Amino acid sequence: MTVPPTTPTPTPAPSAPPASHRAGSRVTRRGLIGAAGAVAAGAALTPVATAGTPAEAATADTAAPEPGTTSEMFPTTRAETATGEAPVETAFPIGYVGVRWTGPRGTTGGGIRLTGADGARSAWQPLSDCGCSDGDGALLIPVDRASGYELKAPDGATDLRSTALDTTRGPARKVAVPRDRTRLRGVAYLSRAAWGADEKLRFKPDGTENSPQTYYKFQTLTVHHTATANGDANPAATVRAMYHLHAVTNDWGDIGYHFLVDEKGEIYEGRYSGEGGTPAHDANGKLVTAFHTGGYNAGNLGIALIGNLVKQGPTAAARGALTDLVRSLVRFHGVDPQAKVTYTNPISGAKKEVDEISGHRDWLATECPGAVMYGELAALRKAVAAG
Repeated sequence: MTVPPTTPTPTPAPSAPPASHRAGSRVTRRGLIGAAGAVAAGAALTPVATAGTPAEAATADTAAPEPGTTSEMFPTTRAETATGEAPVETAFPIGYVGVRWTGPRGTTGGGIRLTGADGARSAWQPLSDCGCSDGDGALLIPVDRASGYELKAPDGATDLRSTALDTTRGPARKVAVPRDRTRLRGVAYLSRAAWGADEKLRFKPDGTENSPQTYYKFQTLTVHHTATANGDANPAATVRAMYHLHAVTNDWGDIGYHFLVDEKGEIYEGRYSGEGGTPAHDANGKLVTAFHTGGYNAGNLGIALIGNLVKQGPTAAARGALTDLVRSLVRFHGVDPQAKVTYTNPISGAKKEVDEISGHRDWLATECPGAVMYGELAALRKAVAAG
């Protein structure tokens, strides 16, 4: 998990989101650059959600797809929040439970037990150490269609909060996905539309944007892991769950990372960056401020590997995709991937001596990006430089 950025007071957004965002997609000049005839991004990775009732089917947007796009169906995320240790039940099958607390990052003494569709309760299962938050504890736990759950707070934890999430079986909504494979300087990635980002989540109930974009000159790049389950069978659903937690539950207005990489080597566009330029940047090449390294976000590009890399490294496919993505980005910005740099926060003036390509733990007290992945960063810098 991540922490919110330090940013100046934003300029208020228009009173209502643009029509393209209300429809749940955006297609831009950058989104349509790809190999002609390629398969629509994400179509083979994200299950098509079939509405189970006429009421659910009515929620799908029936507008014709925009030029250069194809219509894909994605589930609307369903969520229910709770506080404390009291049992939680939901009217929808739970796919993930997001858990946060104030206090120690460790999970000793913490646990979760699930309630199945038949009402039977599982045995208590310990919470796994997340090793990724900057301060308090945070977890995203896959639970596979539970009807409810009960939590025990970790030792010393207070202010226990949880969110039940379903990102695979909710009412269907239609999204305009780029017909051609989207690419970042030759590196293929899934656009926000292609992994099913619901752009409405970036807006408050009154229609104003929760976290308007701010842009600063690129300075450095930070590698993370999401500390979620390894062997993820549906990483796009995990990205949607993380997006809801970050944007709505944490009230950040968007997902915390600029890009994410799954175990199969698929790259996901993260933080929304506007309608022009390269993903994660504005039309002038400045970096949009995200939410991945508290106090050091402006000018700092965050990439998260999906999974837990405390005891194992990334898959070969993930390692290769990360290398290609980082190489593309450092060339775009004309920096030396093996350099040492002095990062200066353009807002607060805070300084930090780091590698051009660093790990989250280089900035703050956290295990992120996991002990094994952190040990691979030197090899990553060398591979990027040699490419």
